[in-house]
Amino acid sequence: MVCVYGGRGDLWAHFDASIATCTSVPDTLRLLRAGFADPARAHASDWARLDAAIAELPGTCDPIRIVRIGTAGAYADRLGAMEEPLLRTARGGRTGENNFPATQASFLWGSHAWFTGQWPKLREVVGNGPALCDEYHYPLRSWTGQFLLACVSAACGDFTTARTLADRMDQWGGSRRANAIRCYAAHAKTLIALSRGDFEAAYRHACRISPAGSLAPFTGHALWALLDTVEAAVRTGHRDRALAHVEAAREAGLDMVSPCLRVVLLASAAMATRDDEEAVVGFRDAPAIEDGERWPFDRARIRLYCGERLRRGRAQAQARDHLAAAVEVFEQLGADPWTARANKELRACGRPVHARPRPEESALTPQEREVASLAAAGLTNKQIAEKLFLSPRTVSTHLHHLFPKLGITSRAALRDALERRDHPLGAPATRTRA
Repeated sequence: MVCVYGGRGDLWAHFDASIATCTSVPDTLRLLRAGFADPARAHASDWARLDAAIAELPGTCDPIRIVRIGTAGAYADRLGAMEEPLLRTARGGRTGENNFPATQASFLWGSHAWFTGQWPKLREVVGNGPALCDEYHYPLRSWTGQFLLACVSAACGDFTTARTLADRMDQWGGSRRANAIRCYAAHAKTLIALSRGDFEAAYRHACRISPAGSLAPFTGHALWALLDTVEAAVRTGHRDRALAHVEAAREAGLDMVSPCLRVVLLASAAMATRDDEEAVVGFRDAPAIEDGERWPFDRARIRLYCGERLRRGRAQAQARDHLAAAVEVFEQLGADPWTARANKELRACGRPVHARPRPEESALTPQEREVASLAAAGLTNKQIAEKLFLSPRTVSTHLHHLFPKLGITSRAALRDALERRDHPLGAPATRTRA
C-alpha cells in the first residue's frame, strides 16, 4: 500500500525485488500488483486470472479477500461483476463488524456507482465512509470516498463542495508524497473545470495525473481520466497530444481490457481526429458497444460531443437528435452544468428548449418491455439478443429509448422502475388464493 499510494517507480522496484525472493506469494498480492498498481502494463493473462478470482467470490465470506480482489479490478471495470459481495461487505460496517474492509468495500462499490450513474445511492453508501475512517483513524483510506463525492459534486454543479474536497486531498497528499491522493485531487479539479467550461484549467489538472500523450507508469488513475484528458487537450488546441494519448492507450491494449474502456477509447479517438466524418462515425459507434448504456454520464457526454460536431458540420437535424438525448440523461443524473451546455448547443441548432416530459407519460412498447424485464433480471445485451432473436445493437437501442421513459439512467434501477410502473403508489400486487 505504501507503493500504491506513493506511486513511484523506485518504491515498486524494491517491492518487485522483495517479491522475487519469496517462495510463496498470495494470489491477491499478484493481482493487485498487475491490475491496480500499473493496469496500463498488465497482460491479458493477468485479467484472465482476475476474472477467475472474481468468479469464485459469490461463495466467499472473507471480507479482506473481497476487498483486495475488488481493488485489483477497480481500474479495469470489474466492480459491476462484484456488486453483491461488495455491498454485503459494506453493510458489515453498519453493524460494527469489519469496519476497515466495510469502508473500503463501500468506496469500491461507489466507484462502480459513479460510472454507472447511481449517484443518489453513491452518496448514501459512500457518505458515511469518511466519518468512519475518522472515527477509527484510517485517514489514508478516507480519500477514495471523498474523491467520489467530489466527482458527483463537480458533475452536478456543486463546485464549492467539490473544490473543498479536492483542496483537502491536495494538501494531505502533497505533504506526504502520496501521489495517488494527488491524482484524486487532480481528477476532481479536472471535472470541476470541464463542468465549468474552463478547458485550460482542465488540461492543466489532467496533465498532473499523466502528461497528455502518455500513460505514466504506476498511475492507474490515468485509465479513469482518459476521456477527460483527451477532451481537455482537444479544446485547448493540443490535438496532437490528444491523438498521442489515444495511441498510447491503444498500444497498451486498453480497448481489450473492458467494454467500458473500449467505449471511452473509441469516443476519445473520435474527439481527437480532425476528420469530421470519422469523428461522427466514432461517436455513433461508441455508445452502441455491448452494454454501453451502463455508463450513462459518459454516454451522454459522447452524444453531446457528436451533436457539437454535427452542428458545426451544418447537419442540424442530426445534431438535435444527439443533443436532445444528451439533455435527457444529464437532467436525470442532475448534472446541471452539462445540461446547460447541451441545451446551449440545442438552441444554436434552432431548437427551443422545453422541459422534458414526465417519465410516466411515455408507454413502453411490448418489445421494450421484454428487453427491460430481461435486463432487470441480469441478462447481458448479448444474452437478451439471443433470447429475443435480435442483434445486440438493437437491444442497446431499445434500452437507450426506454431508460428516459422510465426516468432512470442505469440498468441497476430497472427492477425498481418496472415495479413502480406495475404497482403505482405502492399498490400491492394481486395475489391468488390457494
